[in-house]
Amino acid sequence: MTRWIAYAAALVLAAGAVQAQSALTPPDELVKTVMLEVADIIAKDKDIQGGDRAKTIAMIEEKALPHFNFLGMTALAVGPSWRKATPEQKKRLMEEFRDLLVRTYASSLTVFRDQNFDFRPLRMKPTDTDVTVLVRVLQQGSQPVNIEYDMEKTTRGWKVYDVRVAGISLVVNYRTEFANVVRDSGIDGLISTLSAKNKSLASAPTSAPAAAKK
Repeated sequence: MTRWIAYAAALVLAAGAVQAQSALTPPDELVKTVMLEVADIIAKDKDIQGGDRAKTIAMIEEKALPHFNFLGMTALAVGPSWRKATPEQKKRLMEEFRDLLVRTYASSLTVFRDQNFDFRPLRMKPTDTDVTVLVRVLQQGSQPVNIEYDMEKTTRGWKVYDVRVAGISLVVNYRTEFANVVRDSGIDGLISTLSAKNKSLASAPTSAPAAAKK
Protein backbone atom coordinates (compact mmCIF):
# COMPACT_ATOMS: atom_id res chain seq x y z
CA MET A 1 0.00 0.00 0.00
CA THR A 2 2.93 2.36 0.63
CA ARG A 3 3.85 2.06 -3.03
CA TRP A 4 0.37 3.13 -4.07
CA ILE A 5 0.33 6.05 -1.62
CA ALA A 6 3.53 7.17 -3.32
CA TYR A 7 1.96 6.59 -6.70
CA ALA A 8 -1.09 8.64 -5.74
CA ALA A 9 1.09 11.49 -4.63
CA ALA A 10 2.87 11.40 -7.95
CA LEU A 11 -0.45 11.73 -9.71
CA VAL A 12 -1.38 14.67 -7.52
CA LEU A 13 1.92 16.35 -8.18
CA ALA A 14 1.35 15.88 -11.88
CA ALA A 15 -2.15 17.34 -11.79
CA GLY A 16 -1.36 20.72 -13.27
CA ALA A 17 0.38 20.28 -16.57
CA VAL A 18 -2.26 22.16 -18.57
CA GLN A 19 -1.94 25.50 -16.82
CA ALA A 20 -3.73 27.60 -19.42
CA GLN A 21 -6.82 25.38 -19.35
CA SER A 22 -7.11 24.73 -15.60
CA ALA A 23 -9.60 27.52 -14.91
CA LEU A 24 -11.95 26.36 -17.70
CA THR A 25 -11.64 22.60 -17.87
CA PRO A 26 -14.03 20.46 -15.77
CA PRO A 27 -12.17 18.57 -13.04
CA ASP A 28 -12.58 15.10 -14.54
CA GLU A 29 -11.40 16.26 -17.96
CA LEU A 30 -8.45 18.04 -16.39
CA VAL A 31 -7.35 14.91 -14.53
CA LYS A 32 -7.67 12.79 -17.66
CA THR A 33 -5.81 15.23 -19.90
CA VAL A 34 -2.99 15.72 -17.43
CA MET A 35 -2.50 12.05 -16.59
CA LEU A 36 -2.31 11.05 -20.24
CA GLU A 37 -0.02 13.96 -21.11
CA VAL A 38 2.36 13.25 -18.24
CA ALA A 39 2.42 9.55 -19.14
CA ASP A 40 3.42 10.53 -22.66
CA ILE A 41 6.16 12.88 -21.44
CA ILE A 42 7.66 10.22 -19.21
CA ALA A 43 7.48 7.58 -21.93
CA LYS A 44 9.61 9.83 -24.15
CA ASP A 45 12.00 11.29 -21.56
CA LYS A 46 14.89 8.92 -20.92
CA ASP A 47 16.34 11.15 -18.20
CA ILE A 48 13.17 10.96 -16.08
CA GLN A 49 12.88 7.23 -16.74
CA GLY A 50 16.47 6.84 -15.56
CA GLY A 51 15.78 8.51 -12.22
CA ASP A 52 16.94 12.08 -12.91
CA ARG A 53 15.47 13.58 -9.75
CA ALA A 54 16.48 17.16 -10.52
CA LYS A 55 14.75 17.07 -13.90
CA THR A 56 11.67 15.41 -12.44
CA ILE A 57 11.41 17.94 -9.62
CA ALA A 58 11.85 20.79 -12.10
CA MET A 59 8.95 19.43 -14.14
CA ILE A 60 6.78 19.13 -11.04
CA GLU A 61 7.59 22.66 -9.90
CA GLU A 62 6.81 24.10 -13.32
CA LYS A 63 3.70 22.10 -14.15
CA ALA A 64 2.06 21.16 -10.87
CA LEU A 65 2.70 23.43 -7.94
CA PRO A 66 0.35 26.24 -8.98
CA HIS A 67 -2.53 23.81 -9.26
CA PHE A 68 -3.14 22.24 -5.90
CA ASN A 69 -4.07 23.60 -2.52
CA PHE A 70 -1.04 23.11 -0.33
CA LEU A 71 -2.49 25.29 2.41
CA GLY A 72 -5.55 23.05 2.69
CA MET A 73 -3.48 19.87 2.40
CA THR A 74 -1.12 20.99 5.16
CA ALA A 75 -3.98 22.00 7.44
CA LEU A 76 -5.57 18.57 6.99
CA ALA A 77 -2.28 16.77 7.61
CA VAL A 78 -1.40 18.76 10.74
CA GLY A 79 -4.92 18.38 12.14
CA PRO A 80 -6.19 20.27 15.23
CA SER A 81 -2.73 21.67 16.00
CA TRP A 82 -2.98 23.78 12.84
CA ARG A 83 -5.32 26.19 14.62
CA LYS A 84 -2.72 26.82 17.31
CA ALA A 85 0.05 27.69 14.87
CA THR A 86 1.04 31.29 14.21
CA PRO A 87 0.81 32.69 10.66
CA GLU A 88 4.58 32.33 10.27
CA GLN A 89 4.50 28.74 11.52
CA LYS A 90 1.68 27.92 9.09
CA LYS A 91 3.72 29.38 6.25
CA ARG A 92 6.78 27.32 7.20
CA LEU A 93 4.72 24.15 7.65
CA MET A 94 3.15 24.57 4.23
CA GLU A 95 6.51 25.17 2.55
CA GLU A 96 8.17 22.19 4.21
CA PHE A 97 5.23 19.84 3.60
CA ARG A 98 5.11 20.87 -0.05
CA ASP A 99 8.82 20.18 -0.44
CA LEU A 100 8.46 16.85 1.36
CA LEU A 101 5.77 15.67 -1.06
CA VAL A 102 7.71 16.83 -4.09
CA ARG A 103 11.04 15.31 -3.04
CA THR A 104 9.62 12.07 -1.65
CA TYR A 105 7.45 11.17 -4.60
CA ALA A 106 9.27 12.61 -7.61
CA SER A 107 10.63 9.21 -8.62
CA SER A 108 7.14 7.66 -8.51
CA LEU A 109 6.22 9.50 -11.70
CA THR A 110 8.03 6.83 -13.69
CA VAL A 111 5.17 4.36 -13.11
CA PHE A 112 3.01 6.37 -15.51
CA ARG A 113 4.50 4.72 -18.57
CA ASP A 114 3.48 1.21 -17.48
CA GLN A 115 -0.15 1.79 -16.45
CA ASN A 116 -3.54 1.96 -18.13
CA PHE A 117 -6.29 4.14 -16.75
CA ASP A 118 -10.06 3.85 -16.57
CA PHE A 119 -11.47 7.35 -16.12
CA ARG A 120 -14.84 7.02 -14.46
CA PRO A 121 -17.76 9.35 -15.31
CA LEU A 122 -18.18 12.29 -12.95
CA ARG A 123 -21.66 13.14 -11.72
CA MET A 124 -21.42 16.85 -11.02
CA LYS A 125 -24.02 19.60 -10.78
CA PRO A 126 -23.22 23.01 -12.28
CA THR A 127 -23.29 24.48 -8.77
CA ASP A 128 -20.90 21.95 -7.24
CA THR A 129 -17.66 23.38 -5.87
CA ASP A 130 -16.27 20.22 -4.26
CA VAL A 131 -16.07 16.94 -6.18
CA THR A 132 -14.27 13.61 -6.21
CA VAL A 133 -12.79 12.37 -9.47
CA LEU A 134 -12.35 8.60 -9.65
CA VAL A 135 -9.71 6.90 -11.76
CA ARG A 136 -9.06 3.15 -11.80
CA VAL A 137 -5.51 2.03 -12.46
CA LEU A 138 -5.59 -1.17 -14.49
CA GLN A 139 -2.85 -3.71 -13.86
CA GLN A 140 -2.32 -6.92 -15.77
CA GLY A 141 -2.97 -9.90 -13.51
CA SER A 142 -4.16 -7.78 -10.58
CA GLN A 143 -7.32 -6.10 -9.39
CA PRO A 144 -7.77 -2.44 -10.44
CA VAL A 145 -6.67 0.15 -7.89
CA ASN A 146 -9.08 3.01 -7.22
CA ILE A 147 -7.64 6.51 -6.95
CA GLU A 148 -9.97 9.29 -5.81
CA TYR A 149 -9.04 12.94 -6.26
CA ASP A 150 -10.77 15.39 -3.93
CA MET A 151 -10.92 18.69 -5.78
CA GLU A 152 -12.36 22.10 -5.01
CA LYS A 153 -13.35 24.92 -7.31
CA THR A 154 -11.62 28.20 -6.57
CA THR A 155 -11.34 31.56 -8.27
CA ARG A 156 -8.13 30.19 -9.83
CA GLY A 157 -9.64 26.99 -11.16
CA TRP A 158 -10.01 23.44 -9.80
CA LYS A 159 -7.39 22.35 -7.27
CA VAL A 160 -6.60 19.03 -5.63
CA TYR A 161 -6.59 19.05 -1.82
CA ASP A 162 -6.42 15.32 -1.10
CA VAL A 163 -6.18 11.96 -2.85
CA ARG A 164 -7.22 8.52 -1.65
CA VAL A 165 -5.83 5.20 -2.84
CA ALA A 166 -8.04 2.19 -2.09
CA GLY A 167 -9.74 4.41 0.48
CA ILE A 168 -6.53 5.54 2.19
CA SER A 169 -5.99 9.30 2.27
CA LEU A 170 -2.59 10.67 1.30
CA VAL A 171 -3.00 13.62 3.67
CA VAL A 172 -4.43 11.67 6.60
CA ASN A 173 -1.57 9.19 6.14
CA TYR A 174 0.72 11.84 7.62
CA ARG A 175 -1.59 12.97 10.41
CA THR A 176 -0.58 10.48 13.11
CA GLU A 177 3.11 11.03 12.49
CA PHE A 178 2.71 14.80 12.62
CA ALA A 179 0.54 14.63 15.76
CA ASN A 180 3.20 12.59 17.57
CA VAL A 181 5.91 15.09 16.69
CA VAL A 182 3.79 18.06 17.78
CA ARG A 183 2.95 16.31 21.06
CA ASP A 184 6.63 15.75 21.82
CA SER A 185 8.25 18.83 20.31
CA GLY A 186 5.53 21.36 19.44
CA ILE A 187 4.87 23.08 16.13
CA ASP A 188 8.46 24.29 15.84
CA GLY A 189 9.60 20.72 16.37
CA LEU A 190 7.44 19.56 13.46
CA ILE A 191 8.88 22.29 11.26
CA SER A 192 12.41 21.24 12.21
CA THR A 193 11.60 17.58 11.56
CA LEU A 194 10.20 18.31 8.11
CA SER A 195 13.15 20.55 7.29
CA ALA A 196 15.61 17.82 8.29
CA LYS A 197 13.78 15.26 6.15
CA ASN A 198 13.88 17.56 3.15
CA LYS A 199 17.60 18.20 3.57
CA SER A 200 18.21 14.46 3.81
CA LEU A 201 16.18 13.77 0.69
CA ALA A 202 17.93 16.56 -1.20
CA SER A 203 21.36 15.12 -0.46
CA ALA A 204 20.47 11.45 -0.98
CA PRO A 205 21.98 9.76 -4.05
CA THR A 206 19.64 9.15 -6.95
CA SER A 207 19.23 5.64 -8.30
CA ALA A 208 17.45 4.72 -11.48
CA PRO A 209 14.13 2.88 -11.11
CA ALA A 210 14.35 -0.83 -11.74
CA ALA A 211 12.05 -0.57 -14.76
CA ALA A 212 14.45 1.86 -16.39
CA LYS A 213 17.54 -0.31 -15.88
CA LYS A 214 17.69 -2.37 -19.03
